[in-house]
Amino acid sequence: MTTQEASIDEILERYPGSPEYLIFLLQDVQKSYGYISPDSMQLICDRTGVPESQVYSVATFYQSFRLEPQGEHDIKVCLGTACHLKGGQRIMDELKRRLQVEPGETTPDMKFTYTSVNCVGACALAPVVVIDDEYYPSTTVKKLEKQIKALSQD
Repeated sequence: MTTQEASIDEILERYPGSPEYLIFLLQDVQKSYGYISPDSMQLICDRTGVPESQVYSVATFYQSFRLEPQGEHDIKVCLGTACHLKGGQRIMDELKRRLQVEPGETTPDMKFTYTSVNCVGACALAPVVVIDDEYYPSTTVKKLEKQIKALSQD
């Protein structure tokens, strides 16, 4: 038994093996590993009796679940109306150029994952970038460059 299986066993033991606990199981697995791997998903299916298609449907329906490993730093660029009008797309373009991956992808060194979001609820601070749950208001390409550089040196 691998270390991951042992930990998943511990997670599974916290809940009865029935479908109504599926979201809680997925949340706990993701919290432990940062994402839900195919192996983790299969273990959940095997031990709870929930069909893989149902687990996959739930995991892909909710945006909070991730099926791929994520970078050490999570960058979200707001592209809501205010942020878009004040340069949100330029920020996305700069991230793509600088990190050399598409939105939603992770850099090969596993340092960064970036995505766009529809709104972060901070329109007065547009354009807004959220890095590791910290808001960066009035972001410019130059400010973003400094932040990425600082995080790259971690």
